[in-house]
This record gives sequence, C-alpha cells and structure tokens, in this order.
Amino acid sequence: MSSATPVPTPRVRCLPLAGVLRLGRPSDIWFKPALSVVASVAPPNLTLLALGRLDLAMYTMAGSLCALYAHNKPYAARARALLWVVLGMIAGLAVALVTASFTTNAVVLVTVGAALAAVQKGLCDATRIGPPGNVVLTFISSASLFAPQTLGQVPAHLALATAAGAWAWLVGMAPALVRPYGPERRATAQALNAVATYAAAHGTEKSPARARADDDHPRARAAAAAAVHAAWQSLLATGTRTAPRRALERLLVRAEVALAAPGDADPERLRAWARELRGSGRAPVPQTDVPAGAVEDELRGVDAELAAPARPLWTRLGPLTPLVLRTALGCALAGYASLALGVGRPYWALVTAASLYQANITLTWGRGVQRVVGNLAGVLVFAAVAPLAHAHPAALVLCCLALNFGAEALIARNYWLGSVCVTPMALLITEFARAQHSGELITERIVDTLVGALVGLVAAAVVTNRRATDRIEEALTGVERARERAARLLAAPTPARGPLDSAHRALAAALVELRATADAASGEWWQRALPQERVVLAEQSGHRTLAATVRRRESHSWPTGDRRTGRTTEGVRG
Repeated sequence: MSSATPVPTPRVRCLPLAGVLRLGRPSDIWFKPALSVVASVAPPNLTLLALGRLDLAMYTMAGSLCALYAHNKPYAARARALLWVVLGMIAGLAVALVTASFTTNAVVLVTVGAALAAVQKGLCDATRIGPPGNVVLTFISSASLFAPQTLGQVPAHLALATAAGAWAWLVGMAPALVRPYGPERRATAQALNAVATYAAAHGTEKSPARARADDDHPRARAAAAAAVHAAWQSLLATGTRTAPRRALERLLVRAEVALAAPGDADPERLRAWARELRGSGRAPVPQTDVPAGAVEDELRGVDAELAAPARPLWTRLGPLTPLVLRTALGCALAGYASLALGVGRPYWALVTAASLYQANITLTWGRGVQRVVGNLAGVLVFAAVAPLAHAHPAALVLCCLALNFGAEALIARNYWLGSVCVTPMALLITEFARAQHSGELITERIVDTLVGALVGLVAAAVVTNRRATDRIEEALTGVERARERAARLLAAPTPARGPLDSAHRALAAALVELRATADAASGEWWQRALPQERVVLAEQSGHRTLAATVRRRESHSWPTGDRRTGRTTEGVRG
C-alpha cells in the first residue's frame, strides 16, 4: 500500500445549510412502518378508551411503538431484533418508573434520563438496529421519569407495556405469512438497481455525459458495492439457506459480475430482474450452461460465512465512546438548562438533544437544523389540531393515530418533514392523562426545542472524536489484509471456489467499512489530517482485486463470451 503523505484538512469545517432541508425520494417501504404503527397502537388505545382509562396510554404506547423497528430485516432476524427492542424498551421504562417512584427531584431525574439516553444510543448504534434508533426509546423513558408514580403501580404499568410490546411483535411479524422472503427480495432488488445505475453511467462508451459521470466514479462504485454488501448481509442474517435464498444468491453473483465489468453488463436486464423481485412471482434465475452442481459450488463461501462466529458486541461499542459521551453530556446539560429556565417538562429538551447525535458533527448539525424546523412547524400543526382533539377522547385517539401514520410516511423523505407530525403527536400524548392549556404546551415545546438543539450542538463540539482518524487506519489495515488474502487465493493455479467467494465478500465488506469510516471522519472537527490519498489508493486496489476474483470465478463457472444473460422459466417463489 502506498505511504503517500496525508492531505491536510481544516481543523474546523464549515457547517452546511444547503440541502439540509431538501426532500428526498420516499422509502420503497414507507407504508410498512406507517401501517404497522397504526395497527400496533390502535387496539390498545381503543381498548383503554372503551374502559375510560386513557391515562394509561403512555404505558401501552411504550410497547406499541416497538413496531417501528426492523422493517428491513429478514423475518427470522426481525423476530430476534424486535424481541430485543421490546426488552430494551421495557428495561428503560422500568428504570424510569422505579426512579420516579423514589424521587421527584428534577435534577436527579434529568441525570438518570441522560444516562439512559447514552446507554440507548450506544446499544442502538452498536447493534445497528436502524431507524428510528434510540430516539423513541429515549422519548418513552424520559417522559416516564416525570410521570407521577408509586412503587406499587410499577408492575401493572410494566405489564401493560409488555402486553402492548407482544402485540407489536406480532404486528411486525405478520407480513411473513404473506411474503416470507420479502425483505431479502427487496435488498437484492436494490443491489441490482444500484449496480445497473453504475453500469449505465460507467460503461465502455465515452460520451460527454459519461465522461462527467466518471468524476464521481469512486463514490458511485462504492454505493453499488455497499448495496450488494447489504443484500448479502440480508441473506446471511438468517443462518438458513433455503431454495428461495439460493435463487437470490445467484442474482447477487450476477450483480457482482456486473460490478466488476460494467462495460459488459446489461443495465436493463439487471433492472428487469429487480422489477420481478419486487413482485410476488417467482424469482428470476440467470441462464447458464453449467451443471447445477457447479452453480452450487459457486456459493460454497456462503456456508463458510454462516459458520463463522459473530463479532462480539463489546468490540463495536468501543469506537462509539465519543457519541455516547456526547449524548450523556448534551442530554444532561439540555435538561438542566430547561430546568433553569423554569420549563415544567425538561425531558423535551433532553429528547431533542438525544435526537441530534449522528456519525459526525457535520451530520449532527444538519439533524439539529431539521429538528428545529420540524418542531416549529409541528407546534403550528398542533395549534390547528388541538381544538378537534379536545372535542372528545375518541377524537384525541384518532388524531394521534393519523399523526403516527403521517410521521412514518414522511420521515424517510426528510427528518424535518416527519417531525412536523411527530411534534403534535407527542404533545397530544401528554393530554391522555388530562387536557392542558395549548398555549402553555406550545411555548414550553418551542423553548425546549431551542434549548435542546443549542446545548446539544455545543456538547457535540466540546466532546471531540479524535479517534476518527485512528479508525480510518484500522479500516485501511482491514482492507489490506482482506486484499492480501484474496490475492493469495488468486495466485493459486486452481483456487477453491468456496474460499475465493468468501474472500471476495470479506474484501467487499472491508471496502464498505472503509468508505463509511472515511465519510464519518470527514465530517468531524478537531482531528489530525485525514489520509485521503491512502484511502483512495486502497479503494482502487481493493476494487481491482474484487474484479479479479470475479473474473477468476467467471472463467471457471460461467460461459465465456457475452455476459448479458437471459432468464430461464425456472424460479422459486418468495
């Protein structure tokens, strides 16, 4: 690897405004979390409404909101993830309720809330649970700290949350009855589309448009490689290789071929496969002229990876220490500042601070702008909705359900847009116990939003992440080791296909990790100059080795000549 001199970078980077509020494309499955949260929240809340006990809705909401998680995971992995989410939610709620039953000292409650928020942030990031991350967990535990409580009430309240959490688990798993391989098929379709986009922009023909596209060649290639890696992770997450998953594995092999030789790929064929996967019919099967046994031999590396031990959780927590410290300090200071200003609900400032912290300070700044804009717009929505919600308890429940749906439907386009619905929903939840003065709620929410965002950003700047550059060095070492392993196998006269495939995916994973680490570090303040040239050289050599492994595999397993394959009539339903 080259020992090129690192390119100096400024110690303090400009914080951007352009694009922070720009709307993106909606998620492919935006309706799934939106419908799931409604299906999870409605039965418990309507039951409490019929019983005249809406004051208990906060506890059932704790369990119901677990339905927001793990929608991109295969169902076997989703079952485990949702179980841990429910247990984590109940554990945070239990700590909050027990603490609230022992003390009403606001400083103590804020301190406990900040500690819980830091733990939740660390665990959610380490396990990569995905959106909505730690924010929902922190909202529930922080709000519960300031709910009047006695120790004798805690078991019943936890039982309500547990029952609602069990229902949320069932709601999250219900789609498996209709489309058991839906998440894996979507992940594979996304990989095929990403590679098709890369192949279309970086083919062999050099038109002016393609020449301009080559300026973004490394990043576009990295995006396609990340999509293929994510699809493999989806297939490997279950630990079981069934016939439908084997069909998807073959498609990912074809995506890897197109990624290695984009000039020989047919983007339209890749997109056609992706469209078929998004349907409910049979998975397409690339046409080959080799025996079925040879095709299965192509994927021997998958079995080796499934047998490999998982990476221990504690090894993933270490690099997250700066983020955890930022969360603890920012949430505590935001809550204390809110108390100093005489706000009666300091947990709103605490939750605002907890919602800001992203992979680096630049992204944290962007999330802060989005949070403030979304919350300010949201209080206007609350002012318009409050008269209707106050008309009848049933109207209050229905308004909350509508806002739950709207939040999940919009938040994928931009965080601020989802916050426009989240803010009035959170304000209405406070009225389940008793109706409150809307003007007071609006004023306190605005103050807490501004205080939480400002103090949270200050804490992010104060708690530096000087290990970001060290993590790049570690990622570079990982890429070099993976590349050397693949190169040794390539040097063999007849490398075993299973180990070669396993080495290929290990190198792809190392390259994805390197790009993510470099992107995270590039947005941090107060650190050494980043080894940008070394990163570029490592990515170039790594992707060349990836292409070589694919070519070697192709020369032994697939027909030579034109790689633009057709589709057989065989397939497996997913």
